[in-house]
Amino acid sequence: MFRWLLEFDKKIFLYLNGIHSAEWDTFMVWITGNVLWIPLYVFLLSMIIYWGRPYSFIFTILFLAIAVGLSDYISVIIKNLVERPRPSHNSEITHLVHIVNNYRGGRYGFVSSHAANVFAAASFLTHQFKHYKWNLLLFGWATLVSYSRIYLGVHYPLDIICGATLGILIGMQCFMFKVWAAVFVGRFIEKRRKNKQKTLML
Repeated sequence: MFRWLLEFDKKIFLYLNGIHSAEWDTFMVWITGNVLWIPLYVFLLSMIIYWGRPYSFIFTILFLAIAVGLSDYISVIIKNLVERPRPSHNSEITHLVHIVNNYRGGRYGFVSSHAANVFAAASFLTHQFKHYKWNLLLFGWATLVSYSRIYLGVHYPLDIICGATLGILIGMQCFMFKVWAAVFVGRFIEKRRKNKQKTLML
């Protein structure tokens, strides 16, 4: 039933993966890794702490970590259930796939864990910061990292799209849970503070 979609996905992949050069090879290897993005992670962490209310930043960091962890865990489960070979492991097109540094990834690729993870973080943080400039920065970062997976030959576009959708949904949901948790704990602390004041007055 979905064979036409898979074939179309394969054609789009081969077109995008076929656009490459030696310079871009090196660039995309850096993009797909974590080391290059450490300054961004540090900057985002500092912004969370700087803009967060007392105790609020703790919930932000905690639920952001949960969002990324969940997206990674669920994407791996989906990979093992669907068992769609990565293009780098697909014997039908392997000879056409541009591979960099012989990096082929694991056997299965649907959905992309990279896409799920970065879009979960982007989705969560755009709700946290609530500014269009942050939207552009975060979703631009997530899109670039996700595209690098196609460039390197380890994911089809459909792997990326579905992984990104999964990540966005998880990021939004975790942000909602973060707000509820922060409000609940805030009310609990305020209630205890008032009770303590009443006790002291007695």
